[in-house]
Amino acid sequence: MTAEPFPQGLVEDMELSETLNKENPNFKDLLIDKYQWDVNEAKKIWCFGPESSGPNMLIDMTKGVEYINEIKDSCVAAFQWVTKEGVLCEENCRGIRWNINDVTLHTDAIHRGGGQIIPAARRCFYGCVLTASPRLMEPVYLVEIQAPFTALGSIYSSLIKKRGYIISEEQRFGTLLYYVKAYL
Repeated sequence: MTAEPFPQGLVEDMELSETLNKENPNFKDLLIDKYQWDVNEAKKIWCFGPESSGPNMLIDMTKGVEYINEIKDSCVAAFQWVTKEGVLCEENCRGIRWNINDVTLHTDAIHRGGGQIIPAARRCFYGCVLTASPRLMEPVYLVEIQAPFTALGSIYSSLIKKRGYIISEEQRFGTLLYYVKAYL
């Protein structure tokens, strides 16, 4: 199994676009045309996550593996768990494509149940993410603060403590209020 990032722009297109939506019947064709996905890969998408609608995919790239359909539900359950509680700090994963390349399954059906497959698959998903050089993304917010002149000192102090970057400060004409814009 391998984990790799989505192509540049695919996550944003999936979240914002009406045409590149998972419910769109032409979704696979758009992946093939716009992002140069292989036809077989686009046809073998097992699921999206977290919560069956997020910007992560589990793709079956195996060929000739017996009993693979018997463990599909267990793999999907482990995938949903992993994408909901990521490996680094239990945050949602975003923009990761997991490829199942090969599977070796026990011939006895009792050993292919959810109790055996889900924990093993979950550890495998975590291992794939850890070997793919994961990174945490820090959110940056644009804040607009409206306050009187007497409060500006404490506002600047709070912004600096939180590594904020002040963009502009303007006084509203005819009032004692100041508008401060900053990145936080």
